[in-house]
Amino acid sequence: MTATSHTPSANAFHYPAYVKFFASRTAHAFAMQIIATAVGWQVYEVTHQAVYLAYVGLAVFLPVLLLVLPAGYAADHFNRRWISAACFALEAAAALGLVSYSLGHFGGVWPIYLALVMVGVASAFGNPASSSIVPNVLSKEALPHGISVNSMSWQAASITGPSIGGLLYIYGPVLTYGVSFLMLAVGLLAVISMGHVKQAQNEKQEGGLATMLAGFSFIKSEPIVLGAISLDLFAVLLGGAVALLPIYASDILHLGSLGNGLLRSAPGVGAVVVGLWLSKFGIKDRAGWWLFIAVALSGLVIVVFGYSTIAWLSIMMLVLYGAFDMISVYVREVLMQLWIPDHVRGRVNAVNYVFIGASNQLGEARAGFVAAALGAVPAVVIGGFGTLAVAGLWAWMFPSLRTARELTGPENH
Repeated sequence: MTATSHTPSANAFHYPAYVKFFASRTAHAFAMQIIATAVGWQVYEVTHQAVYLAYVGLAVFLPVLLLVLPAGYAADHFNRRWISAACFALEAAAALGLVSYSLGHFGGVWPIYLALVMVGVASAFGNPASSSIVPNVLSKEALPHGISVNSMSWQAASITGPSIGGLLYIYGPVLTYGVSFLMLAVGLLAVISMGHVKQAQNEKQEGGLATMLAGFSFIKSEPIVLGAISLDLFAVLLGGAVALLPIYASDILHLGSLGNGLLRSAPGVGAVVVGLWLSKFGIKDRAGWWLFIAVALSGLVIVVFGYSTIAWLSIMMLVLYGAFDMISVYVREVLMQLWIPDHVRGRVNAVNYVFIGASNQLGEARAGFVAAALGAVPAVVIGGFGTLAVAGLWAWMFPSLRTARELTGPENH
């Protein structure tokens, strides 16, 4: 790790290894957004049934759930950079599989789910490893800036990635998945070029179930970490509406493939605007209250989105959803990364990613199954009200998280 003066720089881009990491994650974010947009539209285009959109989320989430223990162990005991590189390669292979499916004449959509399982396996191992790299290449002073620009790069991809995916899909899924493959190849090269990344060394003789469960044990022992992770799980599990956007674009708002991309892009617009503000000013006080207010407001705008049949209003609500979600992501991630010691960081991040995966992919499955039973609008509205309830309940259950003021680690509390 280097810095430009005796005092470590607070600017993440002053650290060369981080610059390459940032490039890899940005390329990855674009590729995943394009694939997600194309897969959702392609599955609904072939089946015209909401329940098949539920299976999209499950295909990615189940490998993450089943592999949480070995993935976290690997991130703490093996080279995180090479784990990330291997996962980029697996995702690139999945993108090529989607190209092959789109070129062929396969019966049904099962090959799409097979490719998504490959993405899920790569996510299970790749996300804990890559998340754990950030504190290894940045000083403590630069970590909040690094986390905020990481989130912004993901959200920037969330803006343009789905729009690009929707536009490319006009020319067919082969081109769409092919572009995703090229982006993943760029990300792979960026990871490889990072060079050696120093990380805490765990004892080689470590093993057994207790070691594998160290991430769960740490989270259980720290109410702030437990509250932050579980809040994200239940809020997004209930409030997620992304899986149903193809239905809104096709049957409710009548916007077509490109409109589907625009709907998926809208949350990223709000997130990037707020992310730019956070990267410059941050949150100096009452971080816990900011977190809970942002989660509650995200549930409220999802309720409005669910009822809306006006395109511009629906898009505006999704923009606001992204803005409020960015605040909660920023507070939660900075608190967690400062709170977790490096020797268990991989295992804790693996557990965290299961919760994030549950909140996103399992949330998509929930929305799809409820929509199949009750319709898309009730599925979204019920989820939005559920998010509001979770914000209030968690604020009462986790007072230490609610009353957290500055974004600092345990040594300052």
